[in-house]
Amino acid sequence: MDKQAINEKLLTGETWSEFCDHLKRCGEQILRPETPADPATRAEGFRYLTRLLRIALEMHVEFADPAFPSFFKTSHETAKIGADNPDNIYEYSRLNGTMRYRIHGNRGSVSYLSFCTQKGGYEADGRMIVTGFLDANQLQTDKDGNFEIIISRDPQPGNWLPMEDASVSVLVRQTFMDRKSETPAKLAIERIGAQDKPGPLDPLAFAQSLQRVSSFVENTSRLFADWAQSYLPHSNQLPPADQAYCQSVGGDPNIFYYHSHWELNEDQALVIHVDKVPECSFWNLQINNYWLESLDYRYHQICINKHQAQYNENGGVILILSERDPGVANWLQTAGIRQGTMCLRWVGAKEQCHPSTQVLSIDQLAETA
Repeated sequence: MDKQAINEKLLTGETWSEFCDHLKRCGEQILRPETPADPATRAEGFRYLTRLLRIALEMHVEFADPAFPSFFKTSHETAKIGADNPDNIYEYSRLNGTMRYRIHGNRGSVSYLSFCTQKGGYEADGRMIVTGFLDANQLQTDKDGNFEIIISRDPQPGNWLPMEDASVSVLVRQTFMDRKSETPAKLAIERIGAQDKPGPLDPLAFAQSLQRVSSFVENTSRLFADWAQSYLPHSNQLPPADQAYCQSVGGDPNIFYYHSHWELNEDQALVIHVDKVPECSFWNLQINNYWLESLDYRYHQICINKHQAQYNENGGVILILSERDPGVANWLQTAGIRQGTMCLRWVGAKEQCHPSTQVLSIDQLAETA
């Protein structure tokens, strides 16, 4: 479509009408036949679409210009995507693979820190392929923890984060063992050689941005509805995920993932046994709603990590999911919902110990404790 036609659609309001119509179609992902049909899950689903819209507007409108990059949070307490880790800070910036960038900041004391450039996107082909990766084990800092990273296609001395011509973003993961005692990294990003300032809003760019926004909402909601549907056959179990597929949609290459669905009555508990937790820099288990949004960790203990867990004498762990307090260690609260999804991740493990599961009544659990 040529520039004149795009301008005409903007002038007549057709661009906005098409955007609104596309958003309306996104609701079909919440009404899929396999999804839970109770009012609470439906309400969470439609709220989820509003959250995806907020993320998409920041990603593709407010912070969309790769010539003037800035970090923003893509998942947090009230906006969540794809089993967002409650122990993480996620920071994201749009890039252009033909440009060069600099990240500068301070390492802080956060347990795990990684940087990856990506190509693709949920708004496009539904994939986010890592094009470059750097974690804190490779990061060179001064004595005070300050550092600089160059992002470019061509190799650089020191801290270098590779990217390709097709790279469109950088994602930073900060993972906490204990948010109360750890200091997060402080980060800023800039384009190398930038001397000008942003100009006025470009009508063509804005029209394209609106298309990407609605596509992001639809494709993201479809992707994770597909994930949830695929977990239903092994509900209340916790098998390994397809690791190659997890990497293809933006997973951290240092992480081994487990994903599944769970469903419990008020008086039931899901008991997850890990015979021996593997040597790793970090691990955690989290509970999500059906839409793969972490439950509200501001008010409920919906996540247990390496630092918080109580272990047995063999280095193993038993984790409990239930609504009622079972009176035992390592309890994760289902926060009043009857079914959802869950994620277990080992970070930096050279081998895995796959968990086993069983469903018990709260009374049975108390008897065996």
